[in-house]
Amino acid sequence: MYILGVSCFYHDAAAALLKDGELIAASEEERFSRKKHDSGFPHHAIAYCLRAAGITAGDLDYVVFYEKPLRKFERILRSNLATFPRSWLVFREALITWMNEKLWIKALLQEHLPEVPSQRFLFVEHHLSHAASAFFASPYEEAAILTIDGVGEWTTTTLGQGWADWNGGGENRIELFAEQRFPHSLGLLYSAFTAYLGFRVNNGEYKVMGMAPYGEPRYVDRVEKVVRLQQDGSFWLDMDYFEFHRSAERTFSDKFVSLFGPQRVSESEFYTYTTHPRRDHPHWNEEKAKTNQHYADIAASIQQVTEEAVLNLAREAHARTGSQNLCMAGGVALNSVANGRLLREGPFAHVYIQPAAGDSGGALGAALYAHHALLKQPRRFVMEHAYWGEAFGDDEIRAFLDREGIPYEYAPDEQTRVERVVDTLLRGDVVSLYQGRCEWGPRALGNRSILADPRRQDMKEIVNTKIKFREPFRPFAPVVLEEAASDFFAIDHAEQDYLARFMLMVAPVHEDKWDVVPATTHVGGSGRLQTIRRAWNPLYHGIVRGFGEATGVPVVLNTSFNLRGEPIVNSPANAFNTFSNSGIDLLVLDNFLVSKRDW
Repeated sequence: MYILGVSCFYHDAAAALLKDGELIAASEEERFSRKKHDSGFPHHAIAYCLRAAGITAGDLDYVVFYEKPLRKFERILRSNLATFPRSWLVFREALITWMNEKLWIKALLQEHLPEVPSQRFLFVEHHLSHAASAFFASPYEEAAILTIDGVGEWTTTTLGQGWADWNGGGENRIELFAEQRFPHSLGLLYSAFTAYLGFRVNNGEYKVMGMAPYGEPRYVDRVEKVVRLQQDGSFWLDMDYFEFHRSAERTFSDKFVSLFGPQRVSESEFYTYTTHPRRDHPHWNEEKAKTNQHYADIAASIQQVTEEAVLNLAREAHARTGSQNLCMAGGVALNSVANGRLLREGPFAHVYIQPAAGDSGGALGAALYAHHALLKQPRRFVMEHAYWGEAFGDDEIRAFLDREGIPYEYAPDEQTRVERVVDTLLRGDVVSLYQGRCEWGPRALGNRSILADPRRQDMKEIVNTKIKFREPFRPFAPVVLEEAASDFFAIDHAEQDYLARFMLMVAPVHEDKWDVVPATTHVGGSGRLQTIRRAWNPLYHGIVRGFGEATGVPVVLNTSFNLRGEPIVNSPANAFNTFSNSGIDLLVLDNFLVSKRDW
């Protein structure tokens, strides 16, 4: 049985394909369209999934959409009418958009997949799709479930519980027993601060998370004026501070600005007492440092309040279910700092978040929910890795290189490639690693990664400014051998921790290691680590192990293989374009090596 899941028309459109309950392929549309966070109909992602399975659309048994468009349209109509006439412009824009396309999802799916009978198109509620994407991909027989995002149809947050049947004859069930409704939303709250701090909504939230450690949470009391948290996990937004419920242009109000001060100018230099600690420096600017420190303190404050909200929700979920396992999904589940605190301070022994926790993961969740809950099929799948995207074979890569006249070395022996990469890193050069299937989700986990030496303090600036062309305050991830993780990070039981393997948690770096891996240690002494074992990714593991044997530090700097503003590379052509337009020194294209030393 083949089931295709689809998500689109908000952000991060995607498709995922199951065969008899096992994931075969999954990818975001942005990987093909090259439009970051592409929200359009996922033509290319669907075609890829069918191609990966070796089937046509006529072989699909069901196509499942990740939310219910009519309910979502009802919410948009009712919320805009409630704030009319101030919401007139957004109301008009919504009507045009929805009447032209978004409301007719079933017709659109049928148009693109005409071989599928009309009765085989199914729809699953947004947060149920989120819940299923985590629980039905987890290893648990039962678990508490927590979903947190901007908004689905009406819901913004849910608490629930799931039960799995692994043997047949039982029941696969998800019960969502509590919810928070629009406009009260942690995701939209965080996005309002994202816009205020000069970043793009649905794109720059992780920048706020990266900015927060440069500040102190001095404005928690002000944040608590705009959102009130309750011990039972519920929360309430004072809507006088926001505009997202009545405007497509602005997320926060003038009253918000009166409370926090003027909005940060987008793309302005991030210059604080932490980034420029020497006041005797000839370019020291006291006014600029003071202004940006204010913004960093606001980032730290909203981050702390978000963490407390997540902890409150987790404690309530634990109290109501008694479970030792927690599955999380929704865009807020990508807040890796909050996830780290949840592991260290929360009530659960085990936490699972699948790597595409945001809207793209809804495609997977919709398909899984249909297979297990609607069609009553037993569980058989656990997402142990994130490599579900497109791959290219030797013949395709060689043809590309030859066609473009690019000099290369063919190195089919894994150990040869490991040694070349390690030698390049030891020389202080930067490597781009492209191999196998592209990662599912926003994190680069060794198949589409840029690697560098974490021991060099200057490597952070080199990669940020000369390769990624992005803000200098942005942190990099340390990839570490799983067995060595606790030597560098305050993390226990790494072998049981799915969050670490998917780079979905931030952990404190042991203080005596700050100067050992300064390029991957963020200000304040933390790192968004990824643990690796050979079974998950042999070449990647071999590189980290080889670097550790040569240096005594089994840690490598890892960041996503893309330039600023672009999606992670997908094809060999994407990879070479990024390589040639940046300061990367060596490109590994599966079994092919391309070095700028040969140019």
